[in-house]
Amino acid sequence: MATYHLLEKRNEPGLVSLIIPCYNEEEVIPFLKKELNVFLDSLACPWEVILINDGSSDKTIELLVEWCKQDNRIKTISFSRNFGHQIAVTAGLDACKGDAIVILDADLQDPPQVIHKMIAKYREGYDVVYGQREERTGESAFKRFTAWAFYRLMRSLVHKDLPLDAGDFRLLSRQFLEELRQMREMHRYLRGMGTWVGFSQTPVKYKRAPRAAGQTKYPLNKMLKFAWTAAVSFSPLPMRLSLAVGTIVAGFGFCVGIYAVVRSIIHFFFNPPGFTYNPGWATLVTLICLIGGMILVSIGILGEYIGRIYEEIKDRPLYIVKLRKNL
Repeated sequence: MATYHLLEKRNEPGLVSLIIPCYNEEEVIPFLKKELNVFLDSLACPWEVILINDGSSDKTIELLVEWCKQDNRIKTISFSRNFGHQIAVTAGLDACKGDAIVILDADLQDPPQVIHKMIAKYREGYDVVYGQREERTGESAFKRFTAWAFYRLMRSLVHKDLPLDAGDFRLLSRQFLEELRQMREMHRYLRGMGTWVGFSQTPVKYKRAPRAAGQTKYPLNKMLKFAWTAAVSFSPLPMRLSLAVGTIVAGFGFCVGIYAVVRSIIHFFFNPPGFTYNPGWATLVTLICLIGGMILVSIGILGEYIGRIYEEIKDRPLYIVKLRKNL
């Protein structure tokens, strides 16, 4: 059952910060610039845009720097290398100064005009307003299915209150952000972290558009890797599953062992006519493979957790900035 929160109405935010991570978005930035100029002109409050270049290998950084020269409210952070989408968003959250902070992807699949609805919910008193996709235009049936499965798998692995069909497109209040900033783990799943923090949260439904240009940066292999990071970072369930499967395999082996012993007793002590006893290697090989394989899988899962602990205790910075503009 979700926690009940008392909502206190707010004024318009004194400053709205847009956080936009960019990775190899050379093709889409001209479309993003045009769309944002229209949206930002319609805002009734001051704004800033923080663009994070996540170690792009194309001319993304050149376009971002040129954009910064045209307006000092457009700000850029450029990493020394690729650190990943969640770290790029974190850098923007660290640098922003807004009372209301919006995370937005550069590909324009999440329309900026939806932010007006988010600000309206912010004024009602909500601390997190997340975009919930009710339609995914321009995506294949396979992509829609894997996305549907991903969000439901994450809810079962990460947190029962994790919103379904909601990505990183969301508005955060300053109070919520200050609490979120305290969480400095290296393997980050910001949607799960936001659910863990709590506060008053509500959806805004919208239709997701096709990419304005370029290719998706989250194909199936990256989505699976992202799901694994979220699962191992937030839940002991994989270890518990390995324990459960190990118990089942051990129980199966125990039953096969009893069966073998019973047949041995019948053969050596009773030896009824027509009874054949062939001590075969197939049973032994099968049991060895099952038990050995389960042990290796369990050790592998345990190793994932230990590896992440090892990386966390190094206490390295989450990211390294090579260039800042207008910050």
